[in-house]
Amino acid sequence: MIKDFFLKQFVKSIFWITPRLSDRTIIRLTHVAEQLVPEKFKKTVKYVREKWENQHPSVGLVKKILTQLNKRSRNKLAENLFVNALFIGAKKRWKFFKQHGFKPPFLLVISPTMRCNLLCKGCYAGEYTRDEDLDFETVDRIIREAKRLGVYFYTISGGEPYVWEGLFKMFKKHNDCYFQTYTNGTLLNEENAEKLAKVGNVAAAISVEGFERETDLRRGKGVYKRVMKAMDNLRNAGVMFGFSATPTKYNSEILSSERFIDHYINKGCLFGWYFQYIPIGLKPNVDMMATPEQRLRLLKFVHWVRANKPIFIGDFWNDGPYVGGCMAGALAKESNTGYLHINCHGDVEPCVFSHFAVDNIKDKSLLEAITSPFFKEISKQRPYVENLLRPCMIIDCPYVLRKAVKKCNARPTHPGAETIVEDKKIVQHLDNYSKRWKELTDPIWKKWKEGTLDLAKEYEEEVLNKERSGKGRKRG
Repeated sequence: MIKDFFLKQFVKSIFWITPRLSDRTIIRLTHVAEQLVPEKFKKTVKYVREKWENQHPSVGLVKKILTQLNKRSRNKLAENLFVNALFIGAKKRWKFFKQHGFKPPFLLVISPTMRCNLLCKGCYAGEYTRDEDLDFETVDRIIREAKRLGVYFYTISGGEPYVWEGLFKMFKKHNDCYFQTYTNGTLLNEENAEKLAKVGNVAAAISVEGFERETDLRRGKGVYKRVMKAMDNLRNAGVMFGFSATPTKYNSEILSSERFIDHYINKGCLFGWYFQYIPIGLKPNVDMMATPEQRLRLLKFVHWVRANKPIFIGDFWNDGPYVGGCMAGALAKESNTGYLHINCHGDVEPCVFSHFAVDNIKDKSLLEAITSPFFKEISKQRPYVENLLRPCMIIDCPYVLRKAVKKCNARPTHPGAETIVEDKKIVQHLDNYSKRWKELTDPIWKKWKEGTLDLAKEYEEEVLNKERSGKGRKRG
């Protein structure tokens, strides 16, 4: 406990002092740190120093985070995410692993409500009933049980999380945890932005589809302008926020463009998440799915952004190599990580996009739920294939989900959820999609393992240079 206290104070001090030091001084301090830290951390210190010496865009991101956030948000990022979730929580999860042979999930996704003030095309939340919220006591119990397992990071989804009455009460009660909310942004007025600034332990991921035309086309007229206002409110309040984008066949090129990423960096976004459109939820439509070729462009684009822009980017489908493959099913092996989703009914699902369950959190403890035969069946197969660029049991290896659902007699958690494994048109489309994605990425994975791959350079040569030269011709 004493060590943990001093660690928190140390990390907070680093967060406070870093923007006030010159780059030269920080580089000198890394040499000192390298002599003081245990051997296993020396490589990390050298990595940080190299980034700083080369003025990598991640250095600009760090400075931006530490100056843009208010003091409370900065301290809670240090304490709750970096110390509690990544250090103290990791120790608890590792201790559990040595006792039980698997690690608890790193994060939980909870959707306490499916009520929403919008009705977006293709949203997976659309098929749930909207009058059956989880009560605060149940959500509180879930988090208390999860913390005992070493979980201090929670994503709150929906529906629209900011319509759930217990939201801010949860943030305040569990002020040792870090929360990320997936929101349409329309309820993040100045009052709510200030409330988030006071609790400090929340990051808002705001959904966008591109620019005004694309966002309003899927989400409703006027939504884009409300989102821009929400981002202004959060930036003025010093709250951590970023964007969440869903590539489809119709907006994928826009979402994987320099113009798009620059726009949201300039708005103050400190992070961004990409989630492929999956044919589930309200009127599933396979024609909306981005093509494998469009997904490949996004893969290269994300690597280019990481090498050139001051923003953290996560790609839920293409980042399999960094988390050991698919994260679904909660249980993790030594070298990977896991997560799960609890919906508004209390159904414990292996993934936000996999709407099947065998347990309900209202009837069982969290530990009982994550060790269900359904989750074990999914987890024991990870990674499903050697190529970790094909991590998903829904669109990359669809036979995995079909087999697990059938073998464990998992039930769909809303009417129509079964179409992802039973509807002939959807099944055939996913089989064709996964086959094509394999053809595209198996050669890339071979280069990845050989260390001869430069995806950022490929994006620059294949896309960016052509786009820039095209603009130059138009101006001429």
